[in-house]
Amino acid sequence: MSAIKLLTTFDLFAFNWCLGSSRAPEMAKISRQVSRLGDGGLYLVLGISLALFEPVYGLIFFITGLIAYGFELPLYLVLKNTIKRDRPCDVLPFEAYIVPSDKFSFPSGHSAAAFVFATLIAEYYPMFAGIAYSVAVLVGISRVLLGVHYPSDIAAGAILGVSSATLAIHFLPVIW
Repeated sequence: MSAIKLLTTFDLFAFNWCLGSSRAPEMAKISRQVSRLGDGGLYLVLGISLALFEPVYGLIFFITGLIAYGFELPLYLVLKNTIKRDRPCDVLPFEAYIVPSDKFSFPSGHSAAAFVFATLIAEYYPMFAGIAYSVAVLVGISRVLLGVHYPSDIAAGAILGVSSATLAIHFLPVIW
């Protein structure tokens, strides 16, 4: 079995397992709220607040975040529009619980953004790393439970987010 077929088999199994429960509609209500954490507004508000009011790492956190999202967003767009993987709600006999913001699913932008933020928190505020990564994982899971992503979309988004943040953290001393 090829790697792509194996991945697709896993994605379909995991997706159906997550959404095959009679509790899926209840989980969708919670998942909507969790997913909203990944929309980006919270990251911006927290980043600006830290830059303005946290004198030790606040400004550096904010600048590193701008650089990280500057890496993540273009890479996300190139991957999404090159790979063009249809969303599960568009190919499976299933109606998503939300209307996705764009056509394609791979990688998950919500997951990428959440993992950028979590990685930055882990770098500058390590005491909050567990919470930040837990929230990032929940954002990713919520996207599957809402029917707009496969699990591998979430994993790819997580890798993209962590990689972008790590690159920004290592790049910052070059420009700062």
